[in-house]
Amino acid sequence: MNGRPAHLALADGTLFPGRAFGADAAVVGEVVFTTGMTGYQEVLTDPSYCGQIVTMTAPQIGNTGINAGDAESVDGHPHVAGFVIRDRSVTVSNWRSEESLDQYLGRNGIAAISDIDTRRLTRYLRDKGSQNGAIGSEPPHILVERARSAPNMEGLDLVERVTPASAYAFTERRGEWSTPFGDASRPTQRPLSVVAIDYGAKRNILRCLVDAGCDVTVVPAKTPASEILARNPDGIFLSNGPGDPAAVTYAVATVRELVGKKPMFGICLGHQLLALALGATTYKLKFGHRGLNQPVQDLATGRVEITTQNHGFCVDVNSLGGKAKSTHLHLNDGSSEGLEVPEARAFSVQYHPEAAAGPHDALYLFDRFVRSMQA
Repeated sequence: MNGRPAHLALADGTLFPGRAFGADAAVVGEVVFTTGMTGYQEVLTDPSYCGQIVTMTAPQIGNTGINAGDAESVDGHPHVAGFVIRDRSVTVSNWRSEESLDQYLGRNGIAAISDIDTRRLTRYLRDKGSQNGAIGSEPPHILVERARSAPNMEGLDLVERVTPASAYAFTERRGEWSTPFGDASRPTQRPLSVVAIDYGAKRNILRCLVDAGCDVTVVPAKTPASEILARNPDGIFLSNGPGDPAAVTYAVATVRELVGKKPMFGICLGHQLLALALGATTYKLKFGHRGLNQPVQDLATGRVEITTQNHGFCVDVNSLGGKAKSTHLHLNDGSSEGLEVPEARAFSVQYHPEAAAGPHDALYLFDRFVRSMQA
C-alpha cells in the first residue's frame, strides 16, 4: 500500500488525508502525539506506546534511518500500533543507518501514514483529547467504524503484550553514548542485586541500572512477590509500561506485598503502580504528556528539570491520604511527577530520567536508588 492515498480516521468522524507507507495492515489504536524533535526510532520501539498510533510533531521523519543500537525495546522490535508523520524523508543519511524507516516498518508489520497535517492533528487532539483512530486505504466510513469499535484505553491491560515470557539477566551497558551520573557510576564493594519487574521496560533504563553497579535480573510482570523475595535482592525496580495502570490488578497486588521489604524505585507505570498499591487512584489525562521537554520541579530543592515523558494516566495525589510524600510536580498542569515513602525506602517518578534521546537532568535518581540499597 506504499504511497497510495490513505486516511487517518478518528472515532468522532474527523478525517485526515495522507499517503500510506510501511506495512499493508489494518491499524487501530489510541491516537496520541509526541513533541520530540528527534528520537523517532526510540519512540517506535518504546513498549509504553503499545496500542497507540503515534503522531510525530517534528515535520520530517526518516532522514537518519534505522539502526539496531538505538532500539529501546529489549527485543529490538517496534511496539506502536501505527505511525503518523508529516514528511517522509526519501533520503537516508547517517553513518549508523542500517535500513530506511519504510523498510523497517514494513519488515515489522507496522502501518504508517505520511503527508498528514500534523499541526492540525496535534491541535485537534489537544482541544478534543486523545481518542481512538484507524489508518488505512479503505473507504473513510469503514475506517471511522473501525476506530469506534476499538476498545478504549481506559480499563485496558497492555502489559501482558509486552512483558517477557521468562526471567533473564541483563548485562548491557550504555557504552560510548553514556553520560556520567555521579557516585553511582563508581564501583561498589560488591554488585548490588536488583530485580526489575518488566511491565514494558526500556532498554536504556536497564543499562543505567547496570552502569550504576547493579546486577540486574529482569522478571515478568506476573512474577509472584514470594518468588521475587526468594531471590533476596538488594532492591526492586518497577519499570515503565503501557496501558491503564488500574487495569493491571495483579501488578498492584504484587507491589503491595513488596513495599517495605526492600528498597524500591519506580518509573512511569511503576510510579503509578506504587501509588495504587498504597491505596491511591489514577485518572486519564486529556491528551497525556509525551515528549522531551516536559518541565518538572523537585519540591525538595526547588530545582526545575527538563524531562522526557510518555504517559496518558496520572496519580491523584489527593487520594494518597498521607501514605506517601509528593516529591515532584509537572509545571504545566500541576500533576503528580514523583512520590516517596521514606519508612518503606520506596520512591518513584512519572518521567523517564534515562531517556535517549532526551535530557540528562534527572540521572541522579539512579544514584539515589543505589544509596538506598547501600544503606
